[in-house]
Amino acid sequence: MHTFHAFSARRLAVGLTALAAVLTLFLGAGGAAAAVTPHADVTGKTFIIATDTTFAPFEYRQDGELTGIDMDLIRGIASQQGFSVEIQSLGFDAALQALQSNQVDGVIAGMSITEERKAIFDFSDPYFDSGVQMAVAEGNTAITGYDNLRGETVVAKRGSEGETFANSIKDEYGFTVKALADSATMYDDVKAGNSVAVFDDYPVLAYGINQNNGLTSVTEKEQGSSYGFAVNKGQNSELLTAFNSGLAELRSSGDYQGILDTYLKEPAPVSDTGFFGLLSDSMPALMKGLGLTLLATGLSILIALVLGVVLGFFKVSPFVVLRAIATTYVSIFRGTPLLVQAFFFYFGLPQLTGQSIDVLTAGVLTLSLNAGAYMTEIVRGGIQSVDPGQTEAGRSLGLGYITTMRRVVLPQAVKIMTPSFINQFVMTLKDTSLLAVIGFAELTYQGQQIYAANFRTGETLLIVAALYFVVITILTTLSNKLDKRFNK
Repeated sequence: MHTFHAFSARRLAVGLTALAAVLTLFLGAGGAAAAVTPHADVTGKTFIIATDTTFAPFEYRQDGELTGIDMDLIRGIASQQGFSVEIQSLGFDAALQALQSNQVDGVIAGMSITEERKAIFDFSDPYFDSGVQMAVAEGNTAITGYDNLRGETVVAKRGSEGETFANSIKDEYGFTVKALADSATMYDDVKAGNSVAVFDDYPVLAYGINQNNGLTSVTEKEQGSSYGFAVNKGQNSELLTAFNSGLAELRSSGDYQGILDTYLKEPAPVSDTGFFGLLSDSMPALMKGLGLTLLATGLSILIALVLGVVLGFFKVSPFVVLRAIATTYVSIFRGTPLLVQAFFFYFGLPQLTGQSIDVLTAGVLTLSLNAGAYMTEIVRGGIQSVDPGQTEAGRSLGLGYITTMRRVVLPQAVKIMTPSFINQFVMTLKDTSLLAVIGFAELTYQGQQIYAANFRTGETLLIVAALYFVVITILTTLSNKLDKRFNK
């Protein structure tokens, strides 16, 4: 009897040891989840992920690098599941458009999961439960709650949970809701007195207040929606599955909570380094943006110059078809806003053709075709400003039409056109700032990234404006000197 029990005990011990080994294999030491086997469907692949530009602490730039809760999550999940990510910081609205036009594979941008969005996108499991708070400018004692908002204007981020909540109570409390594109701009709107309060996601608002954004919260947190990672409906299901698996593993291992604690547990306030400290810290990013600004401007001007000369000759051609082509081109690109053209080339064209297009190409296409339309009119005006008698004189000497234009008309027309060409060059350089809306990391975009993290909007924009002024002044002076030298 004792022998039987001893044998049974040994078998039980062996069984428990084997079971413990299996549990250890799957759970790891201390009960934490072990790394799962990466999904074969995503292993080795690279996915383009779009995000917002100014939604700290979920995504923002620190020392020039994109960081935040969303960034740590997607990078951690990618590493764990065996795929790579290329992050494109576009802004919330542009990120959604990029996803719908298949320019990117997914969006992670503090995006609330709503029924309306679920009709367009497939969402991951929720990775953060949000909420909404209201804040006012420091020192504003008149607004202490929703009851004080009657007849006033409040501001919220376009497409955010804050905007949804504000709109849900505006009729009850009698206020107007204004939507802006990013948190930093909203906070400045309140501090400037254009709006009396801001509704924003509570972690974003709390982070900004801790970073000395000049606001103070006056309400308790209202329950909001949950954030999710999104892909186009019916597409990239393997990426969504990998994200959900990776999120579950991060939660089990404690890494998920560690990421939240890093950004939400009383982050240290940004020290006030003064204007020159801000200037020094900002210069690397601003110089990178300035380089891209000059690159886009240079490429665009070269293409626009060729288009302008060719189509300018079309405009004064004796052939009706050529004149019609040039007139149609000029009418389209001078008759539509530059922003609409930028959105069309970056978001609309890929939907029509099924081929993605990178942001630099889209930006150069936008600027060159737009500037080319104006240069076409400059060339036409320059040619027609030359006395018609000059053309008649050339033809009377037996010169053909092309030779007359090249040797007689054009040398005189160039002198007339040069000041307008210089002006168009300057206008194109300044127009690059509009490409920030499609995520082109030029000078204005870099400035937005900087003040989104430090909330020193006025000083940052002053530095950006000064850089534009210096560059444009130098280039204008150089152009004028070349004009005087070659057009004496």
